[in-house]
Amino acid sequence: MRILNASGCLDALAAPEVARELDAFVTKTVTPLPREGSAPPRIAETAHGMLNAIGLANPGRDRFLAEHLPRLSQLGVPIWVSVGGFTAADYAETCVVLRSDEVAAIELNLSCPNVDEAADSAAEIVAACRRATELPLYAKLSAAHPEIAEVARAVAAAGADGLSLINTLRAVALDSRLRPLLAQGSGGLSGPALKPVALHAVTVCHEATGLPIVGMGGIQSGRDALEFAACGAGDVALGTVLFADPGAPARVRRELAAACEDAGVVSPDDARAPAKSPETQRKVPA
Repeated sequence: MRILNASGCLDALAAPEVARELDAFVTKTVTPLPREGSAPPRIAETAHGMLNAIGLANPGRDRFLAEHLPRLSQLGVPIWVSVGGFTAADYAETCVVLRSDEVAAIELNLSCPNVDEAADSAAEIVAACRRATELPLYAKLSAAHPEIAEVARAVAAAGADGLSLINTLRAVALDSRLRPLLAQGSGGLSGPALKPVALHAVTVCHEATGLPIVGMGGIQSGRDALEFAACGAGDVALGTVLFADPGAPARVRRELAAACEDAGVVSPDDARAPAKSPETQRKVPA
């Protein structure tokens, strides 16, 4: 099981020592043109997690390629580039210019809750990117979709090599005077509150597609990572926990071994069978 970061939850150039503890580093989402993102405040704590409304702030594709990617390539860990846009062509054009000697995989951000939805369907975007690159494509989906397993099937048929599950869910938190904590009003909820939702999404998408899955959403410990493996994730990504504990990658890796022993499994790869109840084996509801 590899341990990655969730896109946007770690600045590798500011904290390279943390990035080097990962098995792969996932960049913030890159869009064709620069984006300033949402107005502040755009991050707020909640009782069981965090809200963010960053709005895909990034320097844009040209500056990322010229300035950021060469420096990231020097970290010594595989680089996954998170790609965003508003049309299938936006995504595909970015995929075309990413080279395999610098990039190990592409994560297609098809589910950010803090910007307008892409005009084209997830499957259409994946298909356009599949035509544009031979690099591995991971489709990042949202559990907010009522039929996430159907979306997973569609992106698999369109050529996705794997899935990233899940992105944040839209939510609101209020201050003492009953005003939204975020300037935008709503934001994306991450952290421990997201874990049960993420486990369900991983379960149904694994059953629906059999694709490799990077599971994420509330992972705080090795036991959490093992539960994602039990539901079908081959790899995991750490998100909100990195803000409070930059040492989480190494800690979770150590705890994962102990969690396997406690659960009576040899490795995370062996954890899937116990999680498959007879009902799940027959049919997993989407």
